[in-house]
Amino acid sequence: MRFLTSLIFIGVLATAANSDVTSRNGGPSNSQMLSRGSDGGVDGVAFFRPVLSGVLYRSGFKGGDKGRTGLSDAQRKALCDEGFSAGYYADFGKNTEYGRTSCGNGAFDYQSARSSRPGSVMAAVHEVIEDPGKGPVLVHCMWGVHSSGALSAMALVQFCGWTEERAKEYWNDARNGAPCSGGCDQWIDSKFSNFSVDPSLKISAEQQAAICPK
Repeated sequence: MRFLTSLIFIGVLATAANSDVTSRNGGPSNSQMLSRGSDGGVDGVAFFRPVLSGVLYRSGFKGGDKGRTGLSDAQRKALCDEGFSAGYYADFGKNTEYGRTSCGNGAFDYQSARSSRPGSVMAAVHEVIEDPGKGPVLVHCMWGVHSSGALSAMALVQFCGWTEERAKEYWNDARNGAPCSGGCDQWIDSKFSNFSVDPSLKISAEQQAAICPK
């Protein structure tokens, strides 16, 4: 059984109704977005959680990745097989090999990202929203709580109309108690200081209903 499917079955995603990571039949629940359940023992997908159903998911490495080497070829292939179209490693990436991995479902493009420069991730997410045939995006960082969470929070503002305050509360609630260098309020404020809603990436109310949190 492919690794993300097994994760779903053991409860990383709360219900079987959302077992298809490409499904856009209504946004994730609050409990799904904040799940701290098992990662299934699969390195690379600790704290795997939905952000925008069928469009954007987030994760980190099991126990962190002190070598910062990124997702392995096998992990990228598994994500591709699950239907993911792209992955972004946020704020790390020393010695990481990025590139395109092909599979029976198409291809998985693995790229670097910065939570202080979110434009490329927002554009990629918008492209997926506009193309129902395109698989979701995964944003991940070392631990799956800080940087991937910041990009996820920004996506909720950009595409779902959340206020910055609400998005920051989500980031904090999903932080799993992890500390922040210099203080957590200051950390997330500094990330949002470089973010603003891009009017060219606006989506319809119908699209929001299909993917945004309930």
